[in-house]
Amino acid sequence: MTWRWGLGTSLLRSRLLIGAVATFLAAGAASIAGLVGFVGLIVPHGVRLLVGTDYRLVLPLSALGGALGLSAADLVARAGPVELPVGIVTAFLGAPVFIWLLYRRNAVGGGH
Repeated sequence: MTWRWGLGTSLLRSRLLIGAVATFLAAGAASIAGLVGFVGLIVPHGVRLLVGTDYRLVLPLSALGGALGLSAADLVARAGPVELPVGIVTAFLGAPVFIWLLYRRNAVGGGH
């Protein structure tokens, strides 16, 4: 492991600390808003991958995609013989997408 220093601080430790804080903030937001709020974390990333970084497109398409995604998750949750909480469906759909986004970011080279 190579140590990189910038202005007297360890960059590895700073990156780990910032990553941990970002993780706890996202977990806190999801715990307060519920698993349905997880859609707000996933959909904008997917939209940005599809249309690029022009936020004139990303913002309205994220709102539309979040509404459609949550409506689809609600439809799936109500379709079976037992009605499931919609948060379970969003977690089963959103967690693999989120893991794929993280894997893709690290595989492309954006993770170092």
